[in-house]
Amino acid sequence: VKRLCAKARQPVRGDIMDALGMGPITVGAVCVYHDMIAPAAEALAGSGIPIAAVSTGFPAGLSPFHLRVKEIEESVKAGASEIDIVISRRHVLTQNWQALFEEMRAFRAACGDAHVKAILATGELGSLRNVARASLVCMMAGADFIKTSTGKESVNATLPVSLVMIRAIRDYEAATGFRIGYKPAGGISKAKDSLVYLSMMKEELGDRWLQPDLFRFGASSLLGDIERQLEHYVTGAYSASYRHAAG
Repeated sequence: VKRLCAKARQPVRGDIMDALGMGPITVGAVCVYHDMIAPAAEALAGSGIPIAAVSTGFPAGLSPFHLRVKEIEESVKAGASEIDIVISRRHVLTQNWQALFEEMRAFRAACGDAHVKAILATGELGSLRNVARASLVCMMAGADFIKTSTGKESVNATLPVSLVMIRAIRDYEAATGFRIGYKPAGGISKAKDSLVYLSMMKEELGDRWLQPDLFRFGASSLLGDIERQLEHYVTGAYSASYRHAAG
């Protein structure tokens, strides 16, 4: 976790940033399990980088409901300012939208002032229609972000799923005036792949959704390739990928 947080403080080597004529940058947040919140907070002290905690029985979400709610409360108390919850896939697969709404609403309430990302585990929802409906229900119940995947499913972020979720966000904003964030996670490991998602966000939602309060990548493997590509741009040569590992 200390190494991960050090990488978060300086995602790209200083000499590369200097060569590009850019000032320091950081990541949008560091995402950890509950037990790692305290060491992450210590390692990130003074950086302003938020701590996100995966919660609610991540990644399967099959622990007892009262424990999932309690886990959120404990993570917020420990210092997490963002909570990534996982929905109960069975509510989507059985079309029990009221149960999904009430679950998401309870998770939202447990988060208090912390931002909450609803992980839909889209690779396990069966259809794009289910993805669209689950997206809208979670937004209606108070999700600040909707997120494709835990990264543990056999199928994670894909372009068709992303387009469906992004258009659900667009429809929701048009109907309510509320802007909901989007996070594709899992399966995006190359810088050139990230450009496709950035283009989609710009075309479907506009420039406002290119900011970190409304758009994030799950970047644990992506970040290393971004740094390699920047190094290649500066030096004309690639270094070994392991030199840029985040953790």
